[in-house]
Amino acid sequence: MEPLTSIAGLTANTNAFDELLPPSPLGLSEYAGTWDLPQVTHLLKRTLFGATVADINYFKSLTMSQAVDLLLQPTAMPTSLPLNNYGTDPTGVAAWQPWLNVGLLYNDPKMNENRLNSLQCWWIGQMLNPGRSIHEKMTLFWHNHFAMDATAHFNDIPAQLWYNQYITLRQHALGNFKDLVKAITLDPAMLIFLNGNTNVMTSPNENYGRELQELYTEGKGSGSQYTQGDVHEAARVLTGHTTDLNYNYIFQPGNHDDLDKTFSGFYSNHVVTGYSGSTGAGELDDMLSMIFATQESAKFICRKLYNFFVYYVIDSRVEANVITPLANVFRQSGYNITAALSALLKSQHFYDLANSGACIIKSPLDLLIGLCREYDLPIPTAANPSNQYAVWNMLLQRASILQQEVMAIALVAGWPAYYQSPQFHELWINSVTYSGRNFYTDLLIDTGDMMNGTNLKIDAIHFASLLSNPSDPNQLINDSLNVLLRPPLSASSITLLKQTILLSGQTNDYYWTQAWQNYQANPTDMNAFTAVDSRLRALYKYLMDLPEYQLS
Repeated sequence: MEPLTSIAGLTANTNAFDELLPPSPLGLSEYAGTWDLPQVTHLLKRTLFGATVADINYFKSLTMSQAVDLLLQPTAMPTSLPLNNYGTDPTGVAAWQPWLNVGLLYNDPKMNENRLNSLQCWWIGQMLNPGRSIHEKMTLFWHNHFAMDATAHFNDIPAQLWYNQYITLRQHALGNFKDLVKAITLDPAMLIFLNGNTNVMTSPNENYGRELQELYTEGKGSGSQYTQGDVHEAARVLTGHTTDLNYNYIFQPGNHDDLDKTFSGFYSNHVVTGYSGSTGAGELDDMLSMIFATQESAKFICRKLYNFFVYYVIDSRVEANVITPLANVFRQSGYNITAALSALLKSQHFYDLANSGACIIKSPLDLLIGLCREYDLPIPTAANPSNQYAVWNMLLQRASILQQEVMAIALVAGWPAYYQSPQFHELWINSVTYSGRNFYTDLLIDTGDMMNGTNLKIDAIHFASLLSNPSDPNQLINDSLNVLLRPPLSASSITLLKQTILLSGQTNDYYWTQAWQNYQANPTDMNAFTAVDSRLRALYKYLMDLPEYQLS
């Protein structure tokens, strides 16, 4: 049986989906069309990590507007803390105990490396449990937006500062973008990472002043016309913002340039009045107000939201019908992130077939975390931290192999798949990563992934039991496809799947029904178990090996 697309169709032909389904001209008017399984699954796969059977059923019971409103509700801060999963700690933290606020000033690169791995594993755990909220995915979105590589700073940035930054991103992920930019500007990890802590009046450092405009607020599009002079003036505004010996943010008036700073015509020749003393810190607020007064700042962020949640192609129609009005919503709300997301996720454009049908390639984290959630893989609880961290670490290592390791973004512009034209999301797939994806899904449906005696494995029978009527081979396949694949398979492909795998070459549906009923009546009978399990594993292995499985 031939799959609908080939791997070449996902990687070599940049415009394959554009030619099939051109970008929709529909705009931000609220969607009032059919609200059923395809629309629900589309929304959940884009906003959560995978679409579970339970979530699909729950959100189908809501209206579209209610579903989006629920997804945009923030969730509570994590109650757990990263634990010592690495053994000996020079500051005396015992195994499986929290290391936060212990040994912050103990400068030990190896300890920082170990603690960072603990933190990365812990973050994987947060993604596995996002609730019914976009909150955790938006935290990842902002992590990519303010991209940093913690693995390059074991010597000078304690792991706790990266935890603090995660908390900052999460606190503001669905709040006010202006507040988020200010918080990140003064974040100790960011100050050290982009040399803000050494930015002084006598030697202004332009690193953050440049990235603030180029990567974080204005972008490099044709409408963004800030100058090198603006970068220099921004660096002068930012002088004096640094960290103390305890890695806390402080403002040092003696290192601040208290003269006026004049910006270019792009910023309407705005002058940030210089102030001496502690009031000099307030110049940052003036500069940020100047930046957010531009039209381009809101458009830049809305384009990034569009690329992340809708599609990677923004043509002139999308720019006019979606980006520009969405940027107006964003600005008029005072840069409220939830307001912009609500308008986008409730729009006709988001649910139009030309967009929901033109799929994007799953990121490695979407693939891995989504797989665990959709198959309802059993993740050890906090009562067994050794096994819990083993699972988290397995997923972290696999994400790294597939080129998306959290807190290790090599380029300050973020993961290339989210910004590098013209391939964008196609960069997730190459001859190495595609085979690596298939290898891992094959492993999980076969023997499972093992670490420290802990096995992460798909239970095919358990997943099938979550579906509406697993004894009916037609319903079983349709329900499975609705959860696992976004592009539909043809009727002939589905029939062939049923006959060759579930019916083992037979033509009577009762052949499968009887096997399932026999197992249900005798779950401890190995013959009954094998008759069902072997066929289900073959079915799900086949589906996950299809190129379509890489699409969201």
